Amino acid sequence: MDIYLKKVSIEYAEDIETFREEILVVNDKDSFAGCFGFRECESVEKWISDVYMWGSEETCPDDMVPSDYYIAIRRNDNRIVGIIDLRHQINTPVLSEWGGHMGYSVRPCERRKGYAKEMLRLNLINARKIGIDNVMVTCNYDNYASERAILANGGVLEKEINVDGDIIKRYWINLECK
Repeated sequence: MDIYLKKVSIEYAEDIETFREEILVVNDKDSFAGCFGFRECESVEKWISDVYMWGSEETCPDDMVPSDYYIAIRRNDNRIVGIIDLRHQINTPVLSEWGGHMGYSVRPCERRKGYAKEMLRLNLINARKIGIDNVMVTCNYDNYASERAILANGGVLEKEINVDGDIIKRYWINLECK
């Protein structure tokens, strides 16, 4: 799996827009995980600007936590295959209960190729770099692809919780052991 993570960048605006359009067509309930505000954004340029703002404690809005957003880029053709975020902390009711430290989306035409597993692995390295030793990652009960990616990266199921009628599986990945 020859991909790398790069912070969201304006140089990829056109491919990010194409990625967004593909996700809108699929319209599944997990399609914008890790892409906060992406569905509703007025433009990709505005979303990218917001992403930069959300990355800093000083400029992050009070109702959010600082987060880094990465695009997963395939090396051989420089194409975005996914987007993943990393929340610096989860000290809010939603994030600490079921949101977790990260969410991710894989481009619909690139699913079932192992990209989510590799994106998660690479983002765990980012988490460790900023001092997160125990990472919470969640998925919907029936999102088997995401569950496989979490398990492959050392996820341990803590519990299942009901969130507005949906069952969410909550996993922890201990980075101190890695």
